[in-house]
Amino acid sequence: MDRVLPKGQVELAGRRLVMSNGGEGLAQSLSGYLHPAYAASLAEFGRPRALPRSGAWLLERQIPAAEWRDAMACYPLLACREWGALADDLDDLGGDLVAVSAVTDPFLPIRSGELARAFPDILVPFKEHFIVDLSRRPVDYVSEHHRRYARRAKRELIVEPCTEPKRAAPAWQSLYACLVRRHRLRGMRAFSPAALAAQLEIPGAVLLQARTESHGVVGMTLWLVSENRSYYHLGACNDTGYKLRALFGLFSVAIEYFADSGLRWLGLGGGAGVEVSPMDGLARFKRGWSTATLPVYFCGRILDPASYRLLSERTRSEGSRYFPSYRCGEFS
Repeated sequence: MDRVLPKGQVELAGRRLVMSNGGEGLAQSLSGYLHPAYAASLAEFGRPRALPRSGAWLLERQIPAAEWRDAMACYPLLACREWGALADDLDDLGGDLVAVSAVTDPFLPIRSGELARAFPDILVPFKEHFIVDLSRRPVDYVSEHHRRYARRAKRELIVEPCTEPKRAAPAWQSLYACLVRRHRLRGMRAFSPAALAAQLEIPGAVLLQARTESHGVVGMTLWLVSENRSYYHLGACNDTGYKLRALFGLFSVAIEYFADSGLRWLGLGGGAGVEVSPMDGLARFKRGWSTATLPVYFCGRILDPASYRLLSERTRSEGSRYFPSYRCGEFS
């Protein structure tokens, strides 16, 4: 039996996204990256701070060896309910913070001029994100290679939505630990077990699993639904899952599932690293499912110029292309 949720939250039921108020399809209330619970899941990396007009969330961070703080948008992207109000929210931060940095949502609904008012200091193309137009038939855009591997995966695996994501947390944490070891992930991308478990309970979270009768769950993908779209958040497999090409089955089922749920778009994210290489396997994988790409932008705003200049002088990072310059090398 499905749990009863507060009005407007999204719950998984069969092959639909069902709202607890009885309506089907899209939840109009906050969910996914827009929900406060997503920012809260990242609290080990900074103190969540709401921007009330835009509905965005930042993570405030203490600047090393300094009395000041700065902020960054939640990983992997800045989500806003009202993008046009973002500049006013950042204006109100005044001297509370030294600087703010963010990577935008690929489905950004405003023009670059409006975004530049919010981020007058840094606004540069970051990378292309792959998207899926769910109004189209998969046979018309999914590559033959991907369709072939998906058919094989679905013959050997049971691929389905997980109806009780909270109970699946141990399996999800174990699979993600395999990914962290395999790719030597560090920092925010490594996601602690506590963060992974918390994200399963965010309204709009949809967990898909691939399993076999003999090996159990061998792969999972986590998707976060906001408004009329779903974002691919994370995915992980164990060795058996990689061998059986579980991710191909999981992405194929995700496209079917979200199209049946009445959503219009999927955001698949970008390739690995800052610049997408033709040799990047992740980009090739996502390109094979996508109908198009949309750009995302790296944005920065200096809120306290005097402190920013002093910190850059202290760290000898004046002129660095990194933003904020005084944090240059923090993720290396």
